Order: sequence, then C-alpha cells, then structure tokens
Amino acid sequence: MVFQSLDDKNQCVAVCVAGKIIRNKLPKNIKSTWDYSEFLKDKDIEYAKYYCGGKSLDEVCPKKFRKKWNAVKSRLEAFYRSMKEAELSLNDHCFYDLVPEQFLIDFCHVKNQICNFVFNNYTKPDNYQYMVSLAKVLTEIKNKKLNIDLSMLNNDLHKFKARQFARKMKKIQPHVIYDPFKTKTGRLATKRSFPILTMDRSYRKILKPNNDWFLEFDYNAAELRVLLGLLGKEQPQKDLHEWNLKNVYAGTGTRKEAKERIFAWLYNPQSQDTLSNRVYNREELLTKYWNGTHVKTCFSREIEADEYHAVNYIVQSTAAELFLRQMIKLWEVLEGKKSYIAFCLHDALVIDFSEEDQFKLNDLKEIFAETKLGKFKVNVSAGKDYGNMKKLQVH
Repeated sequence: MVFQSLDDKNQCVAVCVAGKIIRNKLPKNIKSTWDYSEFLKDKDIEYAKYYCGGKSLDEVCPKKFRKKWNAVKSRLEAFYRSMKEAELSLNDHCFYDLVPEQFLIDFCHVKNQICNFVFNNYTKPDNYQYMVSLAKVLTEIKNKKLNIDLSMLNNDLHKFKARQFARKMKKIQPHVIYDPFKTKTGRLATKRSFPILTMDRSYRKILKPNNDWFLEFDYNAAELRVLLGLLGKEQPQKDLHEWNLKNVYAGTGTRKEAKERIFAWLYNPQSQDTLSNRVYNREELLTKYWNGTHVKTCFSREIEADEYHAVNYIVQSTAAELFLRQMIKLWEVLEGKKSYIAFCLHDALVIDFSEEDQFKLNDLKEIFAETKLGKFKVNVSAGKDYGNMKKLQVH
C-alpha cells in the first residue's frame, strides 16, 4: 500500500495511509512512498523518488494531477513561510505538529497519486539500491546537529570578513543537507544548509565533535588512482605524486611540479605529454567508457559528453561514486556505535569519533581503502576541532 511519511526524523514517526494519520507506529502493510525517512530504515519500502532519478514531485507530476498538486504545493509554501517568520525550525519540531491535519491528508493524497504514476511509468534504475543506501546516510547526516563554537573566531573578529561569517553562522541552521542529484557527475552539493563544501578553511575551527574528536579519512590522489584502476593498473601504496615523479617523469623536477604536470595534461585534450600518457592512457580510457556521445562509468552512470569533457566526466563521476559507496560501507559498520559520520568534503570523510570505538579505527581505515578499483592509500587525520587536524599513522 502506498503511504507518505510526515517527517524524516527518527523522533517524528508519523505516516498518512488511506486518508488517515497514524502516529508513533508503522502499519504492517505499507509498501511504497515518495522518499526515505529515518524511521523507515529497516523496512522493505519502494521509493518513487529513486525510480525517477531524483526528479522532484513538480517534475514528475502528470498533467491530470497538476491542478491539485499546484494547490497543495501553494499551501505548503505558505506554511513554510509562516514557520520562517515565526523562527520555527523543522530540525527542532515535527512537521506534522505545525500544520493542520486536513492539509496533511490532502497533501499526501496527491503525493500518493504522483507516486503511483511514477511506479507505473518508470523502470527501476540499475543504481536504485545505491541511491536508497546513500539517502539513508545523507538523511542521518542531515538530522545530526553540528557542534558550532563561534568563540573560536574571537581572535579574528577585527577582520570584516570574519565578522560577516560570524553573523551568517548565527542565522544558519547547524545541519548539513546534501543534494546527490544537483551535479551531473554525482558529486554531492549542498542546499540551504551549513556551507561545509564552501567554507573558508580558516573558519573550520568553529566545528567541534559531539563525541571526543574528529577522525578524517582522505584518499591520496583519488582521481589519479581512479584512472589507474579503470585502466587495470596496480595501486602504488605510497604517495602517488612521489611515485609519478620517480616512475613517470624519471625524477625530473619536484613533487609539486609532477602534480601540476599530470593534472595540466589529464583534463586538457589538447595537451600532449608522452610520459604522462604512457601510464595514464587517455585514449584507452575513452575507448572503454565513451561511445562518442555519452560516457558510461563502471557504476553504470551515463552522462552526455563531447570528447573535450569525456575524460573529466569519466574520472570525476567514478571518483565521486566510489567515495560515496565507501562512505556507505563505513556507515553500515558504525551502525549501533557511538561514533557516526558527521559530514564529507569531496573525497574526505569525517567521523564524529568516540574513544570507546578506538579499537575499530584500523578496521575502518582498511574498509575505506579497499575499493572496487583496488586498495587506495588513505591519509588519516584527527583533531579536537575541524580546523586543527593532525596526521595519524595508522597501521
């Protein structure tokens, strides 16, 4: 039976089924809905949003339901505006407690109709289970409150930019909300939330763990390692830029120059570099994953691409999804533990780590390192705030 959740937080269990609101428990016969909620974590539910590739209700609503959908959507937007004016945060309240019950019933009725349309007209995509698993991780991250300590900026407040940032932080909700559908490569973006992806590095110190310390796992030269893996080559277990300096460029120059040289060549099809191409063969990569109009990654993601952008899309999309799949693995291992995933930043994963889980540290690193494309070298850092992370040697 199709139903709709009335919030996505664990502490806000409520669904609308057959025109009735049911709170604090879940009926046994529910089968399908629009999107994931935390309290559905262990339920076998089909999600329409991931059948249609993350499109919005607006985008998939058929013409015959458009008038009803627009009407309830307008009312929903009015409720959101009133909540904002009253300074009511949905992070601190259950949505269904803030709006009339009859509206919830009307709203869910139209959502049910749109869901049924999606299930009847869309084919379940190959990456459906991955997207549902990712939604579970990102929803948990969204619902965890960041520990923000603005006193860490006290020594910077003589600077106009720092004062601007501090004012912004006082108004923003302390939650990270990721959008896995905004970029064509599948790389995460954020929406209406704490700006973890764009925050100035000098202000990262305002983020402190809720447990004992932050633990960060970061791949060494992730995109180059993805390229090696896609070409079927072994992963060096040392710094890849140092390895390139010695094995690709015959020791000519410095590590910094080797790093600049490989990337200047890799993503510029007009750049010719025989030494770089000997190991990181672009033509072989294009033959495997580009058909002249679209790239198709090893994870079956298809992206329209001309030759100029093809290598970029193959490598960046594969790197993004590989990282997120490893994040899902760690999330599964951490289930039931005090430590949890706090957020991620491109190919770096940050865990809000508890001392009681320290015996798991090496296992977590090894799980993160063992990827579909070989064993990646992982850099490990830790700190009492995100601006002061120190490298750890974990064996």
